[in-house]
Amino acid sequence: MEHNPLAQKFTPSSILRFALPNMVMMVFMSLYTIVDGMFISRFEGELALSAINMFYPVTCLQYGIGIMLGTGGSAVIALKMGQGRSQEAKEDFTAITAVSLVIGVLSMVFGLLYLPPLLRLLGTSPAQMADCYIYARVLLWFSPMLFLQMLFQILFVTSGKPGLGLRLTVLGGLANIVLDYLLMGPLAIGIAGAAIATGIGYSVTAVAGLVYFGFYQKGTLHFVRFRLCLRTLLRVSANGSSEMVSNVATAVTTFLFNIIFMRYWAENGVAAITILSYFQFVFSAVFLGFSMGIAPIVSYKYGAGDEEQLKRIVRLGLLFVSACSLGVFLLSHLTIRWSLAIFTDAGSPVYTLAMEGFGIYSLQFLFMGISIFSSGLFTAFNNGVVSALISMSRTFLFLVGSLLLLPYFWGEAGVWFAVPVAEFLGLLVSASFLLWGRNKYQYG
Repeated sequence: MEHNPLAQKFTPSSILRFALPNMVMMVFMSLYTIVDGMFISRFEGELALSAINMFYPVTCLQYGIGIMLGTGGSAVIALKMGQGRSQEAKEDFTAITAVSLVIGVLSMVFGLLYLPPLLRLLGTSPAQMADCYIYARVLLWFSPMLFLQMLFQILFVTSGKPGLGLRLTVLGGLANIVLDYLLMGPLAIGIAGAAIATGIGYSVTAVAGLVYFGFYQKGTLHFVRFRLCLRTLLRVSANGSSEMVSNVATAVTTFLFNIIFMRYWAENGVAAITILSYFQFVFSAVFLGFSMGIAPIVSYKYGAGDEEQLKRIVRLGLLFVSACSLGVFLLSHLTIRWSLAIFTDAGSPVYTLAMEGFGIYSLQFLFMGISIFSSGLFTAFNNGVVSALISMSRTFLFLVGSLLLLPYFWGEAGVWFAVPVAEFLGLLVSASFLLWGRNKYQYG
């Protein structure tokens, strides 16, 4: 195991270097949705932008399952590598990849079969239906690639190749941007072009991962003959359940946001919250990418019993996400006006509505970092229960409660306050579990 990059003694700078590729990867992943939104808004209009957001809950569910298998699998695999059980780690890795591919195919098939009633269930209005159906139908064909991309992005880091994962993700993101412009601009394919561009972006990392892990036999991880172990699969799912819960909650809350904003402000409201949610995508991607980037290190060091390294990693992580929380809050306010202008003209109803709500909505950026990091930390310790409780509280319990209660008391202002209130309450829960776990896991 002396050749495993996770076995090194990590310093603050080497920890950040190790996590940086995953942070950039997650930011680029968030750009898939944002770039689609930008080109759709400009080429097809704000109604089309609101239409694609109606399908986003389904995409969140797919992301959730993919991240669950990736982060849960990473924790199990890295722990076994830290314990010197490298062959078992490879077998688990291969099995998880196979399961991801099967789930991706099933997601594609069932989505295509039941798409019209699904879109109606999501609250898609008659004005949005045509664009939403076209976009969703094309994107569903790429579901297997989405699942593999999510998995390989995480497990490239676990295999000690974060740089390779970064390059592939950047390449996929650039392909998405270029194809968005070509397909929706000169070729005038319309909203289907945005879905095709996104699907091809998914495919870059997915196909490259299959080739790399299938043919490069000298790496820390590669495909081997395996026997599907239900117990291991359940353990992987339990470890990654917090990330699954987080994305399921995002799907549910996106659905609620769409319904509530449609009630108060019609399609313009859905377009406004769609644009503002792009800030949340990018900034949460930074925190999630950092947490996922250092998770294999935490799992490895925990498996190896290296308490000194655990303390250093956790302390640096808390310091980093705290500083980033303040940084992204300030950055969001410095860039909000020109960022909105990318999607919609200044002074338009959508622009005005987004500006009115952003001052309240942006308060969430001060609180979310610690919660995301805490959830990822307990996943790395193979404690999926605590990780899921943290995610469930901030992204589901508190947010759904805030969305249902605050508008009743405060009207429109209550809609905007829902997310910051939920994130603040989630921060309190995360801090409680961090204090509880410091002696149990020896990072205090």
